Amino acid sequence: MAVRACGLIIYRRLRPHLSPKAADSIEYLLLQTSYGTHHWTPPKGHVDPGEDDLQTAFRETQEEAGLQASQLTLIEGYRKELHYPVRGKPKTVVYWLAEVKDCDTEIKLSEEHQAFQWLKLEDACKLAEYEDMQATLKEAHQFLCSRE
Repeated sequence: MAVRACGLIIYRRLRPHLSPKAADSIEYLLLQTSYGTHHWTPPKGHVDPGEDDLQTAFRETQEEAGLQASQLTLIEGYRKELHYPVRGKPKTVVYWLAEVKDCDTEIKLSEEHQAFQWLKLEDACKLAEYEDMQATLKEAHQFLCSRE
């Protein structure tokens, strides 16, 4: 059976006066793991027994980035499933898209991560080494820009 994990692609919008084009005002939150290859990823983690996928995504975001569900706005209509092998076993990761209500909200990392950055799409894609994660960020960005 595939390992299942869920998370949120968190973004914020910078104040409009800093960036006139809406697409340029969006920054994505990536966390750098403190284990393995120290890869960069949105907050995510394994589904606990009795939890649904979305509960997992919010719990993991709170544990890994210190963001409460009340500090976020879930964006309707976006859900992305990624499938890839990890140590020879299939893994499924489900992502939703959520905006931080206050762009100055403090990020509080857990011990699982050693750094975080808010990044424009291009820089986020450079840090997110995996092609499927890069494609997911681009797709989420297009989704957001198409709603404006």
